[in-house]
Amino acid sequence: MNVKIPYKPRALQAEMHSSLKRWNVLVMHRRFGKTVFAVNHLIKHALTCELPRPRVAFIAPTFTQAKRIAWDYVKYYASVIPGVSFNETELRVDFPNGGRLMLLSAENPDALRGIYLDMAIFDEFGMQNPRVWGEVVRPALSDREGAAIFLGTPAGHNHFFDLLEQARSEMENGSDQWYWKVVKASESGLVKDVELDAARAQMTPEQYEQEYECSFTAAIIGAYYGKLMAEADDEGRITRVPYDPAYPVHTAWDLGVNDSTAIWFAQVFRGGAVNVIDYYENGGVGLDHYADVINRKDYTYGDHLAPHDIEVRELGSGKSRLETAATLGLRFKVVPKMKVADGINAARMLLPKCYFDRDKCVTGIEMLRQYRQEWDERRKMFRDHPRHDFTSHAADAFRYLAVGLENRQRLTKPPQSVAQMEYNPFTL
Repeated sequence: MNVKIPYKPRALQAEMHSSLKRWNVLVMHRRFGKTVFAVNHLIKHALTCELPRPRVAFIAPTFTQAKRIAWDYVKYYASVIPGVSFNETELRVDFPNGGRLMLLSAENPDALRGIYLDMAIFDEFGMQNPRVWGEVVRPALSDREGAAIFLGTPAGHNHFFDLLEQARSEMENGSDQWYWKVVKASESGLVKDVELDAARAQMTPEQYEQEYECSFTAAIIGAYYGKLMAEADDEGRITRVPYDPAYPVHTAWDLGVNDSTAIWFAQVFRGGAVNVIDYYENGGVGLDHYADVINRKDYTYGDHLAPHDIEVRELGSGKSRLETAATLGLRFKVVPKMKVADGINAARMLLPKCYFDRDKCVTGIEMLRQYRQEWDERRKMFRDHPRHDFTSHAADAFRYLAVGLENRQRLTKPPQSVAQMEYNPFTL
């Protein structure tokens, strides 16, 4: 049976449809039409895949975004296929050949476990938790040797940028498994010059370069700590930072209930210098898992800092997580409750004093770089509160570290023999 879908790709879209390999990184300017491109590529793959019961997925940063951005397109282009059925609740399309197209979100990586996929397309991959790819979707593609396409616009040197660099390197080395393309508005001709001129006049240079010229070097728009993290990088404070057994390690936690828990590990020195030596994040596991992580690390601990809501009693057990933690050998100090804006300011005051271990803290560092304000699409302005996404857990835990250290009555003093020594290069 021949089915004609009402989709006529633009020249650049057609070029990319025919050029795709198994692994693909496509950086596109705003208004390029990447969602239409993605939806139609998935529909075609679901209908033409030779394996039984094909499964393809469009993965957006949130479920709301998946529905708002892609669902109407899916229904429009797939509705002409005889025998197709739509599940509005699950955002799922079932095709007469047994194939299925699903709209999914990256909000909870563990919720996606257990599926198999023949193709996955990530929309705005740079705004998603990288765990979704490495821990969930990549294994889901293995059994049937499925393919993946990563779409988006830049947002600094994050994991999307790293993936683009990997694709470039693989292709330069002759790999036939990778494909990449960057499409700038000034080169595509898809947005009229008069519209580009208007956008340039109404946006900051950083906004325009990022959104229309696909610049990864432009500052991340609305980032709370972007400039401070860039300064840390420029000043050599993101480096190798060894654990010093003469000083206690303080931990700061953001305790997730249905999502991730993040933990920072830091040592404080005389003069206020802070060595951030480790970072850990996971989800879908209980407090006993994190207690085990703490115990397996060869650190001598000082304070374990947790937010005030650790004292809230849970309905099921009648106990607070503070009490549960105590039975596992974790005795927390509760960080005083304060406005998020005040906590962010405390974090900004702490960051210039910090040295980060570039290897053990690599994930947390990236989260701090990307932590940003919420954008109000209707009013075209930033809201006065943070965007809640995969960066929030690391950023909240760091905020508790800053507030907790700021409120400690005294710093832990090192032994006299160590205090008299010149502590190499990590002391300010």
